Amino acid sequence: MKLSKRLKQIDSMVASGYTHIWDCCCDHGFLGAALLSRQAAECIHFVDIVPELMVELSRKLERFFPHSSSAWEAHCLDVKALPLNQYEGRHLVIIAGVGGDLMVQFINALVQYYPDHAIDFLLCPVYHQYMVRQHLIELGFSLKQEVLVEENQRFYEILLVSSVSDVQSKISPFGDGIWKADNAQQASVARRYLNKTLGHYQRIQRSSADNVQPVIDGYQRVIISSS
Repeated sequence: MKLSKRLKQIDSMVASGYTHIWDCCCDHGFLGAALLSRQAAECIHFVDIVPELMVELSRKLERFFPHSSSAWEAHCLDVKALPLNQYEGRHLVIIAGVGGDLMVQFINALVQYYPDHAIDFLLCPVYHQYMVRQHLIELGFSLKQEVLVEENQRFYEILLVSSVSDVQSKISPFGDGIWKADNAQQASVARRYLNKTLGHYQRIQRSSADNVQPVIDGYQRVIISSS
């Protein structure tokens, strides 16, 4: 199955060295299957809470990956209940395709349940990106990589972060790397995303009792640079 632009970008940000990769809210398992195809880790875990999806996905994996060098497991469970302690090694938890509020709940639960684990997270919230960043900062997470992607006229921030604090790799509440463009096309994407984000918070400021002026001020200070 051909991956979407967003999933391709997420796949490209998965480096080698992980023992277990957890593709959470995996839906039809396209991303996890791509990771399994290139043997990105010793074991790829497919996680979704919908039983019918996981039954069908297990059948497809058995059919298309009968002799895979990497192992795979399908789990029908809530992301908050990932059994990381049952598997030794280095873990990467991928959470994409859900809102920032739910994503924060997942991260909170895992960090509270595994306070002594060093866990990498690859995150792609569909909205509430600022809230996710703020929460990661409060948890003391560190940033490894961040990328901005446009797909079907929607913008996605993709964040590779670690639960291990690192003063040299702090997370910006407004983004850093996503505003550094390699070419004119990426600069245009960043500019349109910045304008859209500013417009969103300016509408909130005008129409609700919430004071989001500090957020607006932060985004207005963003400088888009291109190499």
